[in-house]
Amino acid sequence: MTSFFKNIYKGKKVLVTGHTGFKGSWLSLWLQELGAEVIGYALAPNTQPSLFKIFELEKNITHVTGDIRDENLLKKVLNETQPDIVFHLAAQPLVRRSYKEPKLTYETNIMGTINLFEAIRETPSVQVLINATSDKCYENKECNYSYKETDPMGGYDPYSSSKGATELVISAYRNSFLKNISVSSARAGNVIGGGDWSEDRLIPDCIRSLVKDEKIIIRSPEAIRPWQFVLEPISGYLWLGALSWLNPQKFSEAWNFGPENEGNLSVENIVKKTLELWGQGQYEIKQDQSLHEAKLLMLDINKAKSVLNWRPVYSVSTAIENTIEWYKAYYDNNLMTEYSRNAIKRYSVTAKELNIKWSL
Repeated sequence: MTSFFKNIYKGKKVLVTGHTGFKGSWLSLWLQELGAEVIGYALAPNTQPSLFKIFELEKNITHVTGDIRDENLLKKVLNETQPDIVFHLAAQPLVRRSYKEPKLTYETNIMGTINLFEAIRETPSVQVLINATSDKCYENKECNYSYKETDPMGGYDPYSSSKGATELVISAYRNSFLKNISVSSARAGNVIGGGDWSEDRLIPDCIRSLVKDEKIIIRSPEAIRPWQFVLEPISGYLWLGALSWLNPQKFSEAWNFGPENEGNLSVENIVKKTLELWGQGQYEIKQDQSLHEAKLLMLDINKAKSVLNWRPVYSVSTAIENTIEWYKAYYDNNLMTEYSRNAIKRYSVTAKELNIKWSL
């Protein structure tokens, strides 16, 4: 595993903010497999079960419990650990929660990012910063169009607008204060995979209902999203980080990481595939128009494919299959850390078989 991504991460100090979350836990586990010395900075896990606890990451990394809004603690941690590479994933990541707590969302997603950047300005060891944002950063006109990195930022709801604003912050700091390091933003589509128990997310909502033998309730059955397996954007982050280490100025910009066009599916299609793989269950449509959520969103990933030589490894069908298999294994009381390490290895082997650049 350490040979992947040009062996860049072996022995490197890598800071991951938001490492107690869903994507952050998977990224931290993969970085361990690559031989990195992982430093995590995040709030305590806020779901039960928690992927961070399932992976027992606290035993194997430098784990710091802290709020991204705490600038002084951030500066202290970076000064003490002197990381080489930073992956910024800490965020308030939920659209519906952003309607309930808009101030928290803006403080976390915008000011939290600024706090981190200010800490990095005082940390000479940092050479690469990958800032994970979202496909929802774009001014979404909900038309049959896949958004490119050069399209305008926007956002109808507090979450989406906070991500659009964060992209502007990233650009400003890249051009004004962080000229000597590589600063990239990574915009991912809707991520699915084992170990997500977040509220108001489709697959976790499905799993909770199926385990309780209850009907799955879906709000927007016709809404179309770019669905991708969790290791897809993470492989993009890692490959972008490796290339940025080798050539800091060339890749210091924005990148989309999403599925091929066949991965743009409706919510109802995803639910039907989930029920088929689970082997039982029912769903019920209860339209909810009280809060605006986009009905159509797609990403153009041609830039990452042509410039980074990155592309998705799994089809959307394989992504759903691997996701449901993970949850089944969990509820069958399997040892999920080893199971998940093997999932990373299987994904990497498949990438190698497809001659994808980062796996060579």
